[in-house]
Parts: sequence; C-alpha cells; structure tokens
Amino acid sequence: MQLHQLQPVHKQKRSQLVGRGGKRGKTSGRGGKGQTARSGHKVRPEFRDILMRIPKQRGRGTNVFKSFKEKPAIVSLVDIDNMFSAGTSVTPELLVEKGLVKKVEGSIPKVKILGDGEITKKISVLGCEMSESARAKIEKIK
Repeated sequence: MQLHQLQPVHKQKRSQLVGRGGKRGKTSGRGGKGQTARSGHKVRPEFRDILMRIPKQRGRGTNVFKSFKEKPAIVSLVDIDNMFSAGTSVTPELLVEKGLVKKVEGSIPKVKILGDGEITKKISVLGCEMSESARAKIEKIK
C-alpha cells in the first residue's frame, strides 16, 4: 500500500455556511432585522460611548487646570473695619486668628480683600490681594 492508494472510509461532509440564505429558514440563524442581523455586526458598549463623551463635556483642552487653581479666601472691608482697631497691620495670620478666614488643609490660604462697604479706620494691609475699590478706599483714609 502506498500513500496515493489511501482512501477515506467516510466522504468529507462540508460545513454548512450560515447567514447566506440556504436551508436554515428566514433569517438563517441571524435573529431579527437591524444592526444585529448584518454581517460583521458588533454592538458598541454603552460605557465606551459615555467615556468618549467626557473630554467634550470637560471642554477638550481649554483651561484644563482651571479647577486646580487656588482660589483666595474673600474678606470685605466692613468686616475688617468691625474687627480691627486703627493703626493695625492686617495680615492673613491675623485674619485667621480673628476668625474671618478659615485654614485650608492646615495652612493659611491666600486672602483677597473686597471693597464692600466703607472703612473708617486707618489700617495697613500686608500679604493680601486687594480689589481696586478696596485699595482706593484704604488709601483715601490715609
């Protein structure tokens, strides 16, 4: 017996092609109509669509670190006028002591003084940001 003389005992049965009409009936095992009935169909995960939308909702690169910028604690001139006597140097440390500003994570934050109301006492401000109206009112008293 030689290799070319070998014969299979059973004839080879061809595998059935699915989804090409044929003997499996109306949808040939593909279910109903629409996206899932098409060849190469793949339903996208909903989570991926939500994840891809986040950069657009965030603003896509504009002002990326805006939320990380440290915002100053705000104090009005009226509060300073009520809490401090004439001739006092107002500093962020004194404002924390008086209770006008709270510490942020154990450290004294930046402070900005706004020009709400009027000031009647002569004071000096050190280490604080000021709005233009607050600066003008404080300099007018001097």
